[in-house]
Amino acid sequence: MDIKRRIVELRQSEKFGQFVRFALNGCLSSAVHYAIYYLLLFVTTANAAYITGYLVSFVGNYLLTNYFTFRTRPSWRHFIGFCGSHAVNFGLHVVLFNLLLALGVHRLLVPLFVMGFSVIVQFSILRFVFVKKNS
Repeated sequence: MDIKRRIVELRQSEKFGQFVRFALNGCLSSAVHYAIYYLLLFVTTANAAYITGYLVSFVGNYLLTNYFTFRTRPSWRHFIGFCGSHAVNFGLHVVLFNLLLALGVHRLLVPLFVMGFSVIVQFSILRFVFVKKNS
């Protein structure tokens, strides 16, 4: 199969579209998370600021994941799956966040590394939750 045709097929696939929308949603949610983290660093600990930013961005992320990323409607199944995936993701975030802090990475850079690393794990889990088995 020629490469140009394969690239066109990839760009037209729903999975590719979902990943692009996931990335946009993730960028917005991460920006909200980081902005809250940065502002709260002036009044609280790095861990408290990071956790608060994560929780605040969670709500908007859930709605965007439904309506924008996977083009579904909110449901209890989606909500429970989203919470479960974020529990795994949150655990990953906290462990990596504290590991990188302990390794001496600057506290303003740590969230960027953590968010970047967890993107693929989160997409894989959420795609499983939001997309029907026959997709």
